Amino acid sequence: MQIAQNTVVSMHYTLTDEAGEVLDSSAGQEPLVFLSGARNIIDGLDNALQGKSAGDALKVDVTPEEGYGPVHQELIQKVPRENFQGVDTIEVGMQFMAQTPNGQQPVVVVGVEEDGVVLDGNHPLAGKPLSFEVEIVEVREATEEEIQHGHVHGEGGHQH
Repeated sequence: MQIAQNTVVSMHYTLTDEAGEVLDSSAGQEPLVFLSGARNIIDGLDNALQGKSAGDALKVDVTPEEGYGPVHQELIQKVPRENFQGVDTIEVGMQFMAQTPNGQQPVVVVGVEEDGVVLDGNHPLAGKPLSFEVEIVEVREATEEEIQHGHVHGEGGHQH
């Protein structure tokens, strides 16, 4: 069976950045299981897997536009230090949840200055080209319930 919209894909992967540094991998763990076409994974990877079958191995290069998008400068903002009541030490790299009009959003401290803290609400991989080494383990038809819910149920998926 080939990967197509509404198939359940089980795969092993290793994600690297431009410098070849490993950012994430399923090595030594269970394979990643997802519903193709349901935006469970980034578009660039899902699109490149269409038509592939169990046993296929491939390298996929994904542009920022098909990955986590470009860096949006408006998501990088300086906020007053007073916004961090109860936090004694704030350092670059720390992560917090910020309340936004659209709900909670993770932010990363990218600068600590005299007059405030600079936060970045972009995805950590925004603006970065990504490379995936992929090995397809299994492909199966999704159930109606998985298609309706937009994700995999059962082994390797979500239980409700």
